[in-house]
Amino acid sequence: MIVYGASWCPDVKRSRALLDSRGVAYDYVDVEADPAAEELVRSLQEGTRRIPTIVFADGTHLVEPSDDELAARL
Repeated sequence: MIVYGASWCPDVKRSRALLDSRGVAYDYVDVEADPAAEELVRSLQEGTRRIPTIVFADGTHLVEPSDDELAARL
């Protein structure tokens, strides 16, 4: 799983805290430091850049999930 986000974003912090509290392994990519990652996020969202964008191993993704939505996917 890859979490795309930015360090200042409260939603990113919340999603990462949920994953951390459940011991879920993930890679974190800061879209502000990685232009290719930002481009990928925009391609998944028809040009917008909403974060967090969480991409799962099967290629599916969630955009700005609530804690309940993210927990249901785990």
